[in-house]
Amino acid sequence: MKRERAIVVGIYRRKEEKSMAEETLRELEELAASAGAEVVGWVLQRRPKFDPGFLLGRGKIQEIAHMAEELQADLVLFDETLSPAQHRNIDQVIPCKVLDRTQLILDIFSQRAISREGKLQVELAQLNYLLPRLIGIGKKMSRLGGGIGTRGPGEKKLEYDRRRIAKRIKRIRTEIEEIRKRREQQRKHRKKTSIPTVALVGYTSAGKTTLFNRLTGENLQVSRALFTTLDPILRRITLPSGLPAILSDTVGFIRKLPVELVTAFRATLEETVEADLLLHVVDFSREDYREEEEAVERTLQELEASAKPLIKVYNKIDLMEDPGRFLERNSLSEDKVYISAKKGWGVDDLLEKIEGKLLVNYEIETVFYPYSEKIPWENLSGESIILERRNEEDGIRVKLARRRPK
Repeated sequence: MKRERAIVVGIYRRKEEKSMAEETLRELEELAASAGAEVVGWVLQRRPKFDPGFLLGRGKIQEIAHMAEELQADLVLFDETLSPAQHRNIDQVIPCKVLDRTQLILDIFSQRAISREGKLQVELAQLNYLLPRLIGIGKKMSRLGGGIGTRGPGEKKLEYDRRRIAKRIKRIRTEIEEIRKRREQQRKHRKKTSIPTVALVGYTSAGKTTLFNRLTGENLQVSRALFTTLDPILRRITLPSGLPAILSDTVGFIRKLPVELVTAFRATLEETVEADLLLHVVDFSREDYREEEEAVERTLQELEASAKPLIKVYNKIDLMEDPGRFLERNSLSEDKVYISAKKGWGVDDLLEKIEGKLLVNYEIETVFYPYSEKIPWENLSGESIILERRNEEDGIRVKLARRRPK
């Protein structure tokens, strides 16, 4: 299938913001590749004030229109969220499809959504985005046909009137709320068993799924493409002491994560909010890893999860010079660990740190039951976690972990 040809467009206000703008534009290029496009042109403009009608100004938009014709571009991607007015005005000047960062990310999510929940959340985000932008977009999109920006659950919603869209949004929210309630019941059940939960968070492509596979023995798809994991995946792991835990892998974060997605995926992201411990996975091999760290931290603040116990997991040290020097640092901090999820380096150190963080919430005790007594196994497993059971000459010795009352 022929890949669509794209031009990416960025803007920044001050000179000191240029390097960050270049980085987010490179990220937009990665997003475009994930959606199936080939980037054939770059535009990055410094402008002290955004133009309310054309973002970059009418003259610059006309230049981009000529560029699109010369390069035979199929779409122009803006690294900002365009207002409805900007979208309509730019659409009238540029001869091909015009998409902003939010639309592109929504398009990728529509391709990745597999479960009923994921599809509903993507559709909700698409409809919330499209509702104020209906006037003037539908005819152009339908004339240009399919491709990036017109796929997924929301592709035909432009044909609906506002009333029908509002009704659909209400129905989807009701369904998502029902899913959220079921997930809450599942979490309550897990809490009753006293098993702690650990959530992987991090920038998209930081290696969360690779680490999830390493810790759980799973073989989930690992890809360099962005946003390969949308639906939360939960598996049981066992820590060195025998303490079990539930590990969850959720959607990756990104700079300028659209507010529509944070809102729509709140039911999924509650796995992060409700976890006992967060593992913030960072791609340590990237030059801009600190900026990616900060983007994740901002999203955690939006989710009101920034106060959770957290371990920073600096991944991909196998791509660094002399990775052994980073492994040597693992004994210096309880809140930081250097690993290679791909090679397995430092993973034992990570498991020990996870256990250290979680055991703070538990009391470990050993109880001896003579064979002459009936052992209340059902009550034990409901109130505690059985770490070890050992048969001795006169009875059974049971090692238990009881969650401390909050």
